[in-house]
Amino acid sequence: MTDDEAAFDEFLAARSTSLLRTAILVCGATRHDAEDLVQHALERVYRSWPRIGRNNPEAYAKKVIVNAAISRARRRKVVQEIMFARPPETAADSPDLDLRDTLIGELRRLPPRMRAVLVLRYWEDQSEQATAALLGCSVGTVKSQAARGLAKIRESMDLAKEVTR
Repeated sequence: MTDDEAAFDEFLAARSTSLLRTAILVCGATRHDAEDLVQHALERVYRSWPRIGRNNPEAYAKKVIVNAAISRARRRKVVQEIMFARPPETAADSPDLDLRDTLIGELRRLPPRMRAVLVLRYWEDQSEQATAALLGCSVGTVKSQAARGLAKIRESMDLAKEVTR
């Protein structure tokens, strides 16, 4: 086993759970879809390991996951618009959901990039600068997407509270 392979194996053992958690939250779909995103990201990291191994392979992997999730969501949106209109899920459908499930449901309703900003900023506790670097956008975009995303979640949750009263 070469030094690069050993370093990659060490990275894989240390960060794969974190990458899966990020993928589950960012992709807003099933665990299976998230595992596919992580597998795709790890393949890209492995192929690029000689170039990125000493830098920040986790940031590279997260960027691959976020970009793939956004691309996948765009493709699915087009297919859904063509095939059928699906009514949105609401928190009022199941009033006994705990707060975490409700928040994850609300995240799933957000556009992919907005969801990625909120997950990276608040679940992954990344700075605005780190989030901007991962998403390849400006800090101002991160700030505005985070503010809009939080406002949408608050609005949706306020509406859900009114419905359940």
